[in-house]
Amino acid sequence: MREAGSSGIGTKVAVVIAAAGSGRRMGAGENKVLLPLDGKPMLQHSIECFAAMDEVSEIVVVTRSEDLEAVRSLAAGIVARRPVQVVTGGETRQESVFLGLKALPGDTDWVIIHDGARPFITAELVRRGLAAVRRHLAVGLAVPVKDTIKRVREGRVVDTPPRAELWAVQTPQLFSYQLILRAHEQARQKGLQATDDCALVEALGEPVHIVPGEYANIKVTTPEDLPPPEDSLVGFGFDVHRLVPGRPLVLGGVEIPFELGLLGHSDADVLTHAVMDALLGAMGEGDIGEHFPDTDPSYAGISSLLLLERVMGLVRERSLTVGNVDAVIVAQRPKLTPWKAAIRGKLAQALGTAERQVNIKASTSEGLGFTGRGEGIAVQAVVSLRRRRG
Repeated sequence: MREAGSSGIGTKVAVVIAAAGSGRRMGAGENKVLLPLDGKPMLQHSIECFAAMDEVSEIVVVTRSEDLEAVRSLAAGIVARRPVQVVTGGETRQESVFLGLKALPGDTDWVIIHDGARPFITAELVRRGLAAVRRHLAVGLAVPVKDTIKRVREGRVVDTPPRAELWAVQTPQLFSYQLILRAHEQARQKGLQATDDCALVEALGEPVHIVPGEYANIKVTTPEDLPPPEDSLVGFGFDVHRLVPGRPLVLGGVEIPFELGLLGHSDADVLTHAVMDALLGAMGEGDIGEHFPDTDPSYAGISSLLLLERVMGLVRERSLTVGNVDAVIVAQRPKLTPWKAAIRGKLAQALGTAERQVNIKASTSEGLGFTGRGEGIAVQAVVSLRRRRG
């Protein structure tokens, strides 16, 4: 087995999404991952998360034969950097995952295995696992159990394992592709059945490293698992910067070739500043001038995406997620249409959301005002944040 590298996670990171279950315990007459959640099929949440990540080069969804066309239609409607392959699964989850692994290209370096019934996965959580798997080759995300667990046989307690040693395992689980493929092949040869993929690696005698997951990353199994309705918070942001010679023009973290750039204490990324202001406004946290004053030399020339990371830390502390962003850039020049896709991608990654939830519009002011005279660029942004009740 080859050793993990120390200079990156490789160029071939693939995802297998297990979505071949039924709705039996949900009391549903169809595959539960196709049931609606927050206005879209449950499975769509997971596909969108992975499809928006630059690190992912291949996505395979494994589903039941009777759901094949429905899942293909769903996947085809998702904006992704790569096609989403949909294949037929087997009689068990283990068999379905194996078929998904076999559908991946042979030069895959790393594979992320995720359950389609865990729709609250985030890019931040996935990247936490990716950072660990390059060192450990097999990684499971898990959270410490909160309740005392007892082993019971025929209605009687057998023993009480120490709670401090017990973790509830989640997905995604991440592996060296060759390692997990070998683990599944051995399981097939020996007739070994397991409820998760880490157990198959353990059966090989290989170590599995645990990375802290998130309690919100629940698996929807019964109707009680469905979260209560969401609260929504909305914020509005506005910013303007002057155009001057000798400065780079940075919008949404993307440097755009132009003879003029934006003047400011930081990199003067007017778009990111407006988005940050909208986020802070939705949380009732003031504005960016209060958090990152231009009198503080530590912010001189700093990338505004780094400042956005700090604002997103406040978002996560409040158990919030970004619902969507809608921003309009008002600039007479340069023409921004060729750069909108790159800007969306950068901002979506920084916000931990799907690209389709970030909308960027570019407009002129028809030659009127300071933007029309080419003296500066203005941005307005609206952001919605979601918080679950209960």
